[in-house]
Amino acid sequence: MKYSVITIGREFCTGGLDIARKVAQSLGAPMYDKELITLAAKESGLSEQAVAAGEKRPSGSLLYNLYTMGSDLPLSDQVFVVQSQIIRGLADKGPCVIVGRCGDYVLRGRNDVLRVFLHAPLEFRRRRAQAQGAVPAGADERTANALVEKEDRRRAAYYNFYSEYRWGEAGHYDLCLNTALGDEACADLILRAAQG
Repeated sequence: MKYSVITIGREFCTGGLDIARKVAQSLGAPMYDKELITLAAKESGLSEQAVAAGEKRPSGSLLYNLYTMGSDLPLSDQVFVVQSQIIRGLADKGPCVIVGRCGDYVLRGRNDVLRVFLHAPLEFRRRRAQAQGAVPAGADERTANALVEKEDRRRAAYYNFYSEYRWGEAGHYDLCLNTALGDEACADLILRAAQG
């Protein structure tokens, strides 16, 4: 296999986690998404809630302020540093699928990483968000669209803050896929690309 590590960045409600699971299962490799929160908590001594809060950059929250007391680095920066170390360590151990957390940027310079970005039309993502309960039940189309776009802005802000790249900009990825093609089709394309 040409690429032993696959990083997957994705817009909100594209089905990225389902696709990542299919890819990891087909490869017989572990997938890391929220597991990185648990690993970062163990490594740093922070609680999982603090790590999750640090990922979202809530600099004005009470939890954020409590965990940054006595540290030179803001909580979000501490979380990014720890998760980056963990991601590099996981990539060194062998084949894996890393979802989000600037994985493509953290592993830049490595030749064994396939960098994937998943996107889809807003209408497709809104319907998926409504079907999965990712937006409040009964939310109208405009409200649901706004919630999907808000999560995209949060992800873009995090990525753009910690990397030298722009979130979702095709030139920084090896493969960009429209998930409206279907989860199976996208997983298959990623697997084919990983084979080289």
